[in-house]
Amino acid sequence: MRLSFEEIKKEIKRVFLKYGVPEEKAEICARIHTESTNDGIYSHGTGRVARFVDYIKKGWVDVHAEPVIVKEEGALCILDGNLGIGITNALTAADKGMELAKKYGVGLVGLRNTTHWMRGGSYGLYAANKGFIAFMWTNTESIMPPWGGKEVRLGNNPVVMAVPRKKGESPLMMDMAVSQYAYGKLAMTRLAGKKLPFPGGYDKNGVLTDDPGAIEESQRILPMGYWKGSTFSFMLDILAAVLSDGLGAVDLDHNGKGSCGGASQVMILMDPSKTKSLPEMETFIERSVAHLKSAALSENSTGILAPGDDYVHFREEHAKLGIFVEDVIWNEILAL
Repeated sequence: MRLSFEEIKKEIKRVFLKYGVPEEKAEICARIHTESTNDGIYSHGTGRVARFVDYIKKGWVDVHAEPVIVKEEGALCILDGNLGIGITNALTAADKGMELAKKYGVGLVGLRNTTHWMRGGSYGLYAANKGFIAFMWTNTESIMPPWGGKEVRLGNNPVVMAVPRKKGESPLMMDMAVSQYAYGKLAMTRLAGKKLPFPGGYDKNGVLTDDPGAIEESQRILPMGYWKGSTFSFMLDILAAVLSDGLGAVDLDHNGKGSCGGASQVMILMDPSKTKSLPEMETFIERSVAHLKSAALSENSTGILAPGDDYVHFREEHAKLGIFVEDVIWNEILAL
């Protein structure tokens, strides 16, 4: 079905208020979930509402908790999220990072003991729209086997990079899990009755497959770049835990607080004006995007995308047709 932005946000906010989320936080969270859906990230927008409510009911998310500073040394700050709402914790960490970046040129914030931040790209865009460069990631509990193994020992540890562009242009933004496909993408593809465009993992017999349900069943999701993605994921987990003085997958796997309950996150914010004049940076970015897209198209190509073009395209489509929501997901939200 197709719905307006306000219809979706209003219904999600109603649900969050019903389950005890304070008014201001309910408004922020409903907006972020709706924006994620509008940008085509259905799995972490409307697709995560019911799970978030379930975590509130189980006591895995404290909707009243606030993040607190536990250490601050120059351009580095560590926050404890107190198992509060992942979205508002992440926004607080991003704000602190930008505050430090204004002063030092760069601000590194480690956020420990937080909960699922939903769509990581939300915070990259938040910073880039304010003129900052962002490099962020979170660790997760183990949901992916390491290369050479068939039992899960790695998180998918999403990584976000965002760069502002000239006025009127949407920021460049990369938001990706270290698995070939995030589990949310598998679920949404399965619900739509579709196959993956490329193999994304193994079935229970160890056969590479494009069937999302078979991968969910086996839990043998494929790391991007095979052994390279496996190593990248492990190092992201280690650095997130060390830089936030928080937990890694080895601990998250056994704490019983759901997906990303107690996770560690790192947000590095940079003020680009400290290294390059803004007009020079804007000109360079536009030249680089044009260079990228000037390549001859490969066989069966549908075009070359710069990082962030996908969410811009979804916004344009949704502005014309209404925001797409799977019927089963919308009915799930209405029933809460």
